[in-house]
Amino acid sequence: MRMCIGLILLAMGSTPALATQTCDTSLYPLSAPTARFTDNGDGTVTDTQTHMAWMRCSMGQNWTGSTCEGTPTPLSWDAAQGAAATLNKQGGYAKHDDWRMPRIPELANIIERQCAGPRTNIAIFPNTPAGFYWTASERHGKGNESEAYVLSFGPEGTAGDPKSEQHFVRLVRESK
Repeated sequence: MRMCIGLILLAMGSTPALATQTCDTSLYPLSAPTARFTDNGDGTVTDTQTHMAWMRCSMGQNWTGSTCEGTPTPLSWDAAQGAAATLNKQGGYAKHDDWRMPRIPELANIIERQCAGPRTNIAIFPNTPAGFYWTASERHGKGNESEAYVLSFGPEGTAGDPKSEQHFVRLVRESK
């Protein structure tokens, strides 16, 4: 078993607290290894397997050149969609103005199945909270019109949640 230690900012303010990420590679290799990502040098990485470019930080955090600083901002689903649209209208991020919320399978590609606390590669996505993140995937069917899917970087997995709930957001774009 390999153990990684990462710095995670807890919701109790801006006081940093150490959290321990554990990764068990005794049976299976890492599902989102560092070598799979290209650092674009601008606060984004490109997944060489899926050709998707990701913001390294959650919305509300800032890329310092080496880590994500600040506390991620939980947003409702509509507010998250609006924040992505506003970002793009105001010139975008890292010279691109086509950022959006990921669909379930896209966000699942950056889940590190062999790790916990959070379930992502913290070398690529530092200071990611082990909480739920919105996806662009809406729930369909009778009674589900006001719900969208969330994916947890903690132990919970995927679920449908009312769009009025507050969750974290990480934006993505297709890399050309």
